[in-house]
Amino acid sequence: MMWLAALALAVVPLADRQQEARAQALEQEIRCVVCDHEPISQSGAEAAQDMRRVLRERIAAGDSDAAVRGYFADRFGEYVLLRPRLRANTFLLWATPGLLVLLAGLAYWQISRAPRALGPEPNGPFDER
Repeated sequence: MMWLAALALAVVPLADRQQEARAQALEQEIRCVVCDHEPISQSGAEAAQDMRRVLRERIAAGDSDAAVRGYFADRFGEYVLLRPRLRANTFLLWATPGLLVLLAGLAYWQISRAPRALGPEPNGPFDER
């Protein structure tokens, strides 16, 4: 009896190969709302199965990839996209890696310019002459 329920929830592939390829690519970009950091293509949760079904319905209806991403982002928030769109509220998310690299480069540059001590000064306070 359980296999009948699983069969009813199974996602039916699209007849058009190009549309199916688009669906599979988009499944890699949309996060399962139940699982932590897992795309809906890899999740076995019922919510992910529903999301895959809706994704295919949207593609079959003629939606573009951007429209499908927007559909899910509008309903679940920007979090559902594994690659969030560049907007004012996500700018810091996109800029952080570049800023960290820039800061690391500046730190390296500063350290490399610092004078190096070659050893104790001759006739210093601990020199025994």
